[in-house]
Amino acid sequence: MTPDLAAHDFLRVDDLLSDEDRAIRDTVRDFARSELAPHVAEWYDEGTLPDGLGKMFGKLGLLGMHLEGYGCAGTSATAYGVACRELEAVDSGLRSFVSVQGSLAMYAIHRWGSDEQKEQWLPRLATGEAIGCFGLTEPDAGSDPGSMKTRAKKDAPGDEQSDWVINGSKMWITNGTLADVAVVWAQTDDGIRGFAVPTDTKGFSAHKIRRKLSLRASVTAELAFDDLRLPADAVFPEVRGLKGPLSCLNEARYGIVWGVVGAARACLEESLAYTMEREQFGAPLASYQLTQRKLALMTVAVNNAALVAWRLGTLKDAGTLTPIQVSYGKYSNVRAALDVAREARTTLGGAGITLDHGVMRHMNNLETVMTYEGTEEMHLLSVGGQLTGIPAFR
Repeated sequence: MTPDLAAHDFLRVDDLLSDEDRAIRDTVRDFARSELAPHVAEWYDEGTLPDGLGKMFGKLGLLGMHLEGYGCAGTSATAYGVACRELEAVDSGLRSFVSVQGSLAMYAIHRWGSDEQKEQWLPRLATGEAIGCFGLTEPDAGSDPGSMKTRAKKDAPGDEQSDWVINGSKMWITNGTLADVAVVWAQTDDGIRGFAVPTDTKGFSAHKIRRKLSLRASVTAELAFDDLRLPADAVFPEVRGLKGPLSCLNEARYGIVWGVVGAARACLEESLAYTMEREQFGAPLASYQLTQRKLALMTVAVNNAALVAWRLGTLKDAGTLTPIQVSYGKYSNVRAALDVAREARTTLGGAGITLDHGVMRHMNNLETVMTYEGTEEMHLLSVGGQLTGIPAFR
């Protein structure tokens, strides 16, 4: 195969990137391949992440990289997407770490926090000296966050300067046991509101979720709030309702659109390399028509997903990207990446089920990515509602 027609970039999509975007791509790719890839199977097998990973990402400028000020790099949205792609080419859990830190916790504080909250948290979150998490999902409130039961009440109703007291719990929280600050959304007498919660506050606890079969190179937790008392200024001052948390989810979903292209690319590349070398009946697997059909279909899927990600990046950089378009991209690209991972697994035969290869690890991860930050059903219903004007899930 000629360099001009590499399987993962058959349509030369990366030629559409700016010089700065390509420089960021190369920096993150080199780091991911040299510092992360050699260890990720071990982290996945052990269900953990190394200490100091946040500072490593912070030194590289990846945390909140698309935000302005407070020590953030202020890159384009496309550059952020490219970084997500290169991280997820190693493992979805690594992209999730950066995504939760930058697009959920940091974005929430950057977009909705007070000046004091921004000054207190964003510079430390940008360097990785502090870790953040995002508490929205609950055991009984996933796709319907408006039904959350976590509640924040004023200690002295009617007194704006009185403390807040929070009770409730959150589930499936990435970085939950690592976090120094949790962005927590809760019902109040004034609608759903967000809070910046230092995790050393009395009444806050985080419990690691174990026995996961997916996203094992990621720390997932349940958060619990037992008469957790916060000062009056812990609340985000302006935003009320689901507008706040959904705006953050839209940021994170955008990163997923790019990230899963990396996972799919990694599966395609491993499948191609393996079938070119593995011989059966006296010839490489890649010489057989059925194998070539699989390789061709995977190549089409990876390149189509790359085009979707690039297009949404250009729209986001132009300030015209809509949540519905992000839903389109999240559904389309995650489904394509999962199909590629499953197909790639078959080309590796029995070898494909071990951690000596990455395809089944990617496949397992993508089963979760398909569900979190909006299930594929919710994204399809969002697109359907846009087309028909009829919201089918209410």
